[in-house]
Amino acid sequence: MSNITVCARFRPLSSKERRDHGDAVCIQYVDSETFIFKDEKAEELTFSFDRVFYDKSEQIDVYRHLAQPIVRDALNAVNGTIITFGQTGAGKTYSMEGPGVLECDAVKKGLLSRVVEGIFECTKSSDETSKYSIKLSMVEIYMEKVRDLFDLSRDNIQIKETKTQGIMLNGMMEMTIKDPQEALLTLSKGIANRAVGETQMNIASSRSHCVYMFTIQQESTKDKRARTGKLNLVDLAGSEKVEKTGAEGRVLEEAKTINKSLSALGNVINALTCGPMGRGNHIPYRDSKLTRILQDALGGNSRTALLCCCSPSPTNSSETLSTLRFGARAKHIKASPRVANEDRCIRELEVFTPIKRESRDKLLNELQENLDIEHVQKLEELFIQEGILFDPCSIEESELAYEDVTSQTISSLQLALEELLSTIGELKKENEELMGRVSAAKLNHQPISNSNLLPTISSILCLFTDWLKSFFHFSINHYN
Repeated sequence: MSNITVCARFRPLSSKERRDHGDAVCIQYVDSETFIFKDEKAEELTFSFDRVFYDKSEQIDVYRHLAQPIVRDALNAVNGTIITFGQTGAGKTYSMEGPGVLECDAVKKGLLSRVVEGIFECTKSSDETSKYSIKLSMVEIYMEKVRDLFDLSRDNIQIKETKTQGIMLNGMMEMTIKDPQEALLTLSKGIANRAVGETQMNIASSRSHCVYMFTIQQESTKDKRARTGKLNLVDLAGSEKVEKTGAEGRVLEEAKTINKSLSALGNVINALTCGPMGRGNHIPYRDSKLTRILQDALGGNSRTALLCCCSPSPTNSSETLSTLRFGARAKHIKASPRVANEDRCIRELEVFTPIKRESRDKLLNELQENLDIEHVQKLEELFIQEGILFDPCSIEESELAYEDVTSQTISSLQLALEELLSTIGELKKENEELMGRVSAAKLNHQPISNSNLLPTISSILCLFTDWLKSFFHFSINHYN
């Protein structure tokens, strides 16, 4: 078990911040790990992180301390995740991409370009007995949908989970990359498809969370054993205050979705760091697509680093304080990164190789004769044996399906409860009005009309009956 690495980075003051407050800043340097923060009430708070990068820090410093160790581990089949977090306009995308991934300026290159170079440098310096295969994927979470930035037609990718491979994105495109130049060109095409918009705080504000995924497979040429490490870089969209960004219409809806997912991320951090850890402590990973994708990175099988990007200006002191507190909580998350277990799986497969080979050859011989329905079924059986397809009847898949149905059932019940509570409130109001009419009628000796009440009660009962039917229909379909 180890804590995740958390660093803070303060960008230089912007021209607008200098106009508003001159050269005033809300932080005071102590050392490379500690600083004093002055909030809106001029109270001083001390923060300590694994490393603090001040306004004059260089991109290479961030890479060497934050990312380089994780890149090396990924080459040795230990999963890694690097996340940039902070308010909009705080420098997250600059830290991740620099002025652009194809930017040739060696000083301004961001984490992404340096990670690509680091991966290929490590593969070149490895011994001759190891052969590497590197694949790249890129998705964004936009308006609570996961879409593939290499193929925009795949705009609602489903998130799956297996016990052996962890969180997976079903149907995501993977691009094989041979060298850094090809990788950066591929990345630039994906980045061009990202959702961006203009706000009063940022000309090109990210309107989505972006995830860059590198899958690195290492194969030994001696014994043909393979190990796979995954490296994810996550550029989160920034938290926003509408009064500062001036968001309207579509941009406002995007901001609401972004803030909601970041709130879900905060809830996961709180659940991981507050209260006793154990089976009884629920971690709300399923509350958003972002937290679901980051499940392995937050307290799971991954070495994780978080870069908290902040503005040093008093104008943004409240947002900066929120970011710093988030980082301080995240610093207490325990992770359990470990070498991927492909070696063990391959040894198990080797034990059964003769049997599997005999079965495979038998199936192939039968398929060569003629292809009909029976042979297609045999082909499916072959794919399952080879691990190309998952057996839907396996215990693992059944357990995961049960978890999904349970989660959806709970969510449905919660929505139904909210609707019922709302209905009860409305009935109470109507009851009070009716009691008032009864009292008035008694005083005036007038008959009481219930013509308005009966249709209301009838419509509520119909609504509740329809919901029960749809709920049981939903449950039966999912369990079947």
